[in-house]
Amino acid sequence: MLEANGHNVLRYCLHNDAIDRMGRIETAVSTLWNRKAFEELREFIRTHRPQIVHFHNTFPLISPAGYYAARAEHVPVVQTLHNYRLLCGNALLFRDGAVCEECVGRFLAWPGIAHGCYRDSRLATGVVATMQSLHRALGTWRNAVDVYIALTEGGRRKLISGGLPAGKVVTKPNFVYPDPGPGVGRGGYGVFVGRLSAEKGIETLLDAWRLLGDEVPLRIIGDGPGAAAVRQAAAQNASIQWLGRLPSEEVYSVIGDAAFVVVPSRCYETFARVVAEAFAKGTPVIASRHGAMAEIVEDGRTGLHFNPGDGPDLAGCVRRILADVPALDRMRQAARAEYLRSFTAAANHQKLMAIYAQASA
Repeated sequence: MLEANGHNVLRYCLHNDAIDRMGRIETAVSTLWNRKAFEELREFIRTHRPQIVHFHNTFPLISPAGYYAARAEHVPVVQTLHNYRLLCGNALLFRDGAVCEECVGRFLAWPGIAHGCYRDSRLATGVVATMQSLHRALGTWRNAVDVYIALTEGGRRKLISGGLPAGKVVTKPNFVYPDPGPGVGRGGYGVFVGRLSAEKGIETLLDAWRLLGDEVPLRIIGDGPGAAAVRQAAAQNASIQWLGRLPSEEVYSVIGDAAFVVVPSRCYETFARVVAEAFAKGTPVIASRHGAMAEIVEDGRTGLHFNPGDGPDLAGCVRRILADVPALDRMRQAARAEYLRSFTAAANHQKLMAIYAQASA
């Protein structure tokens, strides 16, 4: 999107596969402060002299040292926060099948360490918690970043409650580019797109369809640890079709012809990109009533809300959205209008330029 608007974009990327070639101690040290990444990135910045350094992920291999590389060369720093890594060991604010905020606002995230929230390892979680606390003590989160980008207003409030400076956290959503164009929505089915996992609410989805039986067809796109449960549900209910992973063009086609998209996440989500993708296709969304979904989906206008983890409530919403065809058509129009208002590349570019200006001021 930036390049399409005439900007010169330079990329500095590290791949986490490198961890497989590193020992535990080296990985732990690099998570706290990666000296090599600092030196490489500083030289990269010194050579190319960018106006802004925009980080999307520093964990674990770039580390917060990346911020200091930019600061050393007097270049403003912007950080998009795609998850809650600065507040939570597993970055999801989710543990044992439920939302968890025990570590939010703590100097040391000892509950996360005790539960081994990162990769089911107390040692690995301890490294993450140490990184969080060390850089809080050093003032990194307060001083080394000029602007943080939260993806929703609710996410912004959560990040501020966890200790980020309120004046530096702004809201800018993700976007869908290029515009896939609206669908027709005449397929008469619901669709789930995402990781088949507990935090994404896959069991809630299957619970709802146990109640719905063959009333409404359901298509499931994605893969993950819940694949066995999805496979079993599809074998027991002919109205459930598991499509596995699909290319993005096919995903858009399925979404565009769906009557509705279901986003049953039990975790908060920081944005739930599939909602914006559904809106781009003019497809309403039935979503959990919390986190980003409750903010992005307007109940009764661009979709419906149900109680997180409540399969019967979800089933009731499915029946309700299909029972009123005129209302469903209005939701389709409202969803597409919301995409055009909030989630296009043009709208996003305008907001991003304002953020870059703030960081440079």
